[in-house]
Amino acid sequence: MFKGEVGQLAGRRAARLAAMLAVGLSLTAAHPGAHDAPRMPVSGAPSATIDAATPVGTVMAFHAALASGDTDAALMHLAEDVVIFESGGVENSRAEYAGHHLEADAAFSAAVPRTLVSRTHGMQGDMAWVMSVETVTGTYRTRAINSRSVETMMLRQVNGQWRIVHIHWSSADIS
Repeated sequence: MFKGEVGQLAGRRAARLAAMLAVGLSLTAAHPGAHDAPRMPVSGAPSATIDAATPVGTVMAFHAALASGDTDAALMHLAEDVVIFESGGVENSRAEYAGHHLEADAAFSAAVPRTLVSRTHGMQGDMAWVMSVETVTGTYRTRAINSRSVETMMLRQVNGQWRIVHIHWSSADIS
């Protein structure tokens, strides 16, 4: 693929992602009560009640698969054309994520528990969004971890199943 074609592909994906985010944010703004839902701390540990037939359940199943080291199951929840933003980097497909950060993300998730602080979500048609705030505390490779993680996931229904089409992860140390 030539450099110009790569730029065009990245531009189309960015435009599609911007449109999905605009829909999600406009729906959230149109329904301000969605932010007023009770927010109770919930353990991020896998649960027998995960329902991957829902957008929130798909996100939970993705995290449970990472935490258990089941990378094949984690990949199953991602669309082939998923776009992942993390620490200023971009991965533009499920295959790229599998070849770069998947194993490290699974190792980190297995070693360091996440505790859900708050979550909001919504849906319109075949698109959905799940926004989560979590604390991440533990030890990874002899390094103490104590951070707040924010996550935005956009999902699309594909052949009757929810697939993650965009992930944006950001974290900061808690002092």
